[in-house]
Amino acid sequence: MPYRAPVSDYSFLLNHVLDYQQICAQPRFEDAGPDTVDAILTEAGRMCEDVMAPLQRNGDVQGAVLENGVVRTSPGFAEGYRAIADGGWVSTSASVDYGGMGLPLTVTTAVNEMMASACLSLQLNPLMTQGQIEALEHHASDAIKDLYLPKLITGEWCGTMNLTEPQAGSDVGALRSKAEPNGDGTYAISGQKIYISWGDNDFSGNVCHLVLARLPDGVPGTKGISLFLVPKFIPDEQGNPGVANTLKVVSLEHKMGLHGSPTAVMQYDGATGWLIGEPHDGMRAMFTMMNNARLGVGGQGIGAAEGAFQHAVAYAQGRVQGRSPIANGGGTIMDHADVRRMLMTMKADIFAARAIALANAMAIDMQTATGAPEWAARAAFLTPITKAFGTDTGIDVASMGVQVHGGMGFIEETGAAQYLRDVRVTAIYEGTNGIQAMDLVGRKLMDGGDAAFALLDEMQGTIEAARAQGSELAEPVWQAIETLREATEWMVEQGNLNDRFAGAAPFLRAYARVLGGYYHLRASLCDAGQGARTALARFYIKSLLPEHTGLIAAACQGADDLYALTDDDLVA
Repeated sequence: MPYRAPVSDYSFLLNHVLDYQQICAQPRFEDAGPDTVDAILTEAGRMCEDVMAPLQRNGDVQGAVLENGVVRTSPGFAEGYRAIADGGWVSTSASVDYGGMGLPLTVTTAVNEMMASACLSLQLNPLMTQGQIEALEHHASDAIKDLYLPKLITGEWCGTMNLTEPQAGSDVGALRSKAEPNGDGTYAISGQKIYISWGDNDFSGNVCHLVLARLPDGVPGTKGISLFLVPKFIPDEQGNPGVANTLKVVSLEHKMGLHGSPTAVMQYDGATGWLIGEPHDGMRAMFTMMNNARLGVGGQGIGAAEGAFQHAVAYAQGRVQGRSPIANGGGTIMDHADVRRMLMTMKADIFAARAIALANAMAIDMQTATGAPEWAARAAFLTPITKAFGTDTGIDVASMGVQVHGGMGFIEETGAAQYLRDVRVTAIYEGTNGIQAMDLVGRKLMDGGDAAFALLDEMQGTIEAARAQGSELAEPVWQAIETLREATEWMVEQGNLNDRFAGAAPFLRAYARVLGGYYHLRASLCDAGQGARTALARFYIKSLLPEHTGLIAAACQGADDLYALTDDDLVA
């Protein structure tokens, strides 16, 4: 079965579960009504089906290589990228002042997820550029915006993000890259960066790197870091790529997956760069890009899950093996209860994760349109949940996809394993999922839990309406929310931050589980408890939602048991 873009699922979620109408009711987005969005998603979906999906296997088998200092991309990727750029899919949410569409981030989130499910290796390129566009829109000088944004938005140039160094991974403040003033408003950037996604390519006119480095008077740690724009080619007076900058790709990483995406070790040797934002304030500017990327990476996980699910369903529909006791079966492994359990879990979790990601994007859009602090708090709270649960879902679903294939899932030619290999890194980059969980119980609860409790209150208000309609699924979701409320209160009350951190990962997953139950419940109300949406919701609420009980028990144990064994005990 060829890849099918799930446009109807986005439409259903936006218009019937998540109240997208509140976004297009804002003057900023009044031209992005449901009909317009459906047309846009349909066109993007067609590009994903016809152009990107056929490149999925190519990128895996013939990955990017470095030849004589030149990055050669996978066969067909140049044409695929041009289709993305020419369709405007790099710039759906970019400012119209510089040639973007100015659409809600919600739309971009759906488009990006479809691209990820069609070909994750190639989708990573525009995702990086989108983050750079947003960072420049918020923090760059007018001169930088005028020169770089139009070319990034059209896709003529690509963007990257350079944080990590060999000794500075999650601890960004340990970086050693330096920036020396040149005396003419530019800076000489020197240092080495690793894990640079799409650090170079052979199809764009320029590659623009956002690089974190320290000025001579920068203090140690993150407070002394500045952000610089360092292009591969220095633009000439007409704004065209000019002389080559003093930077190079040292090597490409040999990775578990994402072979079509060149992950570079970058060397900067006094390369010319321009300061973005204020001196020593680089982390704030970079976080604009990183927060965009965290939502996007959550979408990558969901996209990979969608691709793996469709792949597994197609195999199960055609694979005849054994006999099932059900009546009127089709004779394929789809009849077997355990295979059906895996497929139902995959579909139910994709729906839950997708709903959370779109709700996150909608909160960002409402913050952008209204400036209301409650929307900013909602967006910030949902971001680590979206990133961690979305990518965990991608890994879990891709792993189940291999299992559905049985022995053939372990054979590379079926393509099932590629989804698992490709998606595995999404739980690591843009902040590991452990860091996302610690952020959730740390920074995101610094408001005393106001954002967390506001979301719980909103969910219970909706469930009251479900109770009035006589939904049998309302009560278990209500009870799950009450249990989650108690766990949130426990987290807020802990004075020892490490006690929060010890239970951060199960707490985040519990919150996501409950959100998933809530969105499934809302979906069931749309078909009056009679149709497929209700059947899927019933499965999720009765079979998957109960997981939250054990997660919350683990979340509220504190840190003592984690340190009960000494280091020597652990290795004995």
